[in-house]
Parts: sequence; C-alpha cells; structure tokens
Amino acid sequence: MNQRPITEDDLHAYVDQALEPERRAEVAYYLDDHPDVAGRVAAYAAQRQQLRGALASIADEPLPAELNLSHIIENSKRRPLRAWRAIAAVLLLGIGAVGGWSMRSVLQERSNGLSSLAHEAAYSYNVYAPDRVRPVEIRASDSAELTRWVSNRLKQPVKVPDLSVSGYRLMGGRLVATPHGPAGMFMYDDDHGDRLVVLTRPMNDRNLATPMMPQSTGDVAGFVWADGGMGYTLVGQLPGETLKPIANEIRKQSRPI
Repeated sequence: MNQRPITEDDLHAYVDQALEPERRAEVAYYLDDHPDVAGRVAAYAAQRQQLRGALASIADEPLPAELNLSHIIENSKRRPLRAWRAIAAVLLLGIGAVGGWSMRSVLQERSNGLSSLAHEAAYSYNVYAPDRVRPVEIRASDSAELTRWVSNRLKQPVKVPDLSVSGYRLMGGRLVATPHGPAGMFMYDDDHGDRLVVLTRPMNDRNLATPMMPQSTGDVAGFVWADGGMGYTLVGQLPGETLKPIANEIRKQSRPI
C-alpha cells in the first residue's frame, strides 16, 4: 500500500468522498490508528451532512436581483456609497448565514449525532448489564427471531455480530427506546463474566458514514461510528485497547446488507 503521508487535504477529500478508492482506504486505515484525528473528521462529516440537508431546499433558488453582485457593482458607478453599503450587507448576511448554520449543525450533531448515540449506549449498559435475572428480552437461542424483530422495528436489515472469535458469547438482545426512535441492543459475555453491549439505530442522515472514534461516559467506555446511515456503538467496562479490535470486528460484520 502507498505510504504517502496523510495530509489535511486528504482528510477533507475523504469527508467530501473525492478520493480514489485506494487512497480512501489508506486514509481509513490511518483514522483507525489515530482516534483523535478520526474524531475531528467525524465532526467534519456530520457538519457537512447537516449543512447539505439544511440548505437543500434553497440551494437551487435564484439569487434575488437586488443581491446580485454584478448588479450592485454596475449601480456603484452612479451611487458608490450606497453600492458599497449593499456589498457590505451581502457579505455580512453571508457570514451570518454560514455562522448560523454552522452553529446549528454543531448543536444538532450534539443532540442527534454520534455523541447522542454514545450516551444512549452507555445508559443502556448501565441499566441492563448489571441485571442478573433478565438482562435481555430475547435470548441467543432465538437469535433468528431477535434479528427479525429488531430489523422490522428499525426498518433496516440488521446483523447480530458474532464475537466468538473475540471470546464473547451472544446472550441475546432487546429493543430500547431512545429520543431518536428505537435502537437494537445486543449483549455479550465471556468466561469471566464481563459483559459488552452493542447498540445500533438509524441516524437522521441516512447517508452518514463516519470513522470509528472512542467514547467514554463515567466508567463505561467504547467506540462509536456510522456506516450507511446506521450508527453503531460498542461499550463495556474494559480498556480501550481491549475494546478496539472487538469494535473493528463488529464494523467488519455490520456492513450494510
């Protein structure tokens, strides 16, 4: 694989989906090994998608004649002071609009994006993982029923990850309520009694895809990412270096069907 350094231009082209497949793969590998950069790229991607969605309805509208710069400049020959005031107004409106939409996208990402999904996963873990009587609604022995149930409710085909290669057995799962609709929760344990939770649900932006990034809420930590408009989280009370290869295995298995 080409070992050219990953530049800031590469990161922005990755977000804009403007890279050749080979270079895109190189950037993806780089982000896997640099979670701090991956978090920044995820924020870029979320902001880009929010701006595109927010401005889609007006993107094709013609510019009002009074705000057309060529019209303003032409009039400046007759009323230079008035024209420059108009140009300044256009620039201020543009800066204000961009700033306003940027702030709006940041606020929406906080409430509707991956950070929200990460908190939902940590909350679900804290509620169900300590339960020694009924931590799951449908047990692993009925995994086919669990898959159908979650897929139907999420209106997306969902795969239940197999983590046996990582030493974890599927205990079962359930649907959990979130502020953004139902989510599928799958729980796993190992021979030591350690439990992991995988939470998945559709994201507001159905085309959202973001690199994996670490998360932490209290003593619950893990990783969160999005692929094909579906958000995924793996959480548990284990070190990040232990959870990351498991999260990579889940991501590999959970590619959109």
